[in-house]
Amino acid sequence: MLGGTGADGAIHRAAGPQLRDACYTVPEVRPGVRCPTGEARITPGFNLPASHVIHTVGPIFDVDGNPEASLRNAYRNCLTVAKDNNIKYIAFPAISCGVYGYPYKEAATVAISALKEFADDLKEVHFVLLMDEIYKVWLEKAKELLQA
Repeated sequence: MLGGTGADGAIHRAAGPQLRDACYTVPEVRPGVRCPTGEARITPGFNLPASHVIHTVGPIFDVDGNPEASLRNAYRNCLTVAKDNNIKYIAFPAISCGVYGYPYKEAATVAISALKEFADDLKEVHFVLLMDEIYKVWLEKAKELLQA
């Protein structure tokens, strides 16, 4: 939550220093941990063109005992927080697909499947996928999973 590398760091840089300050107001659930893997927290969006940031931590693929369940929980909990806060438009990165090493096809399946569960609660969803390889995999999985 405190602005590291990848998508998290980019979000923090764009939102401004107020986002980091807001993250520090989120209570720790244990020393140094405000948002455990698979859970979600919400803060204002500050300088972003979005009213809120919903924070989550995805699993480290080779370390997590059940990375699929943890990733599914990350998406589901973000979507639950969105629903609870009447947020109808949401954007996601490819959670855990960067330095956390989650395989793209498996991650896309989890993400899109979780999203389908909340389809009636949302007006618009974007996946912000900055690598062509990830984009192509997500597009392929979306065509496969959303046709049914």
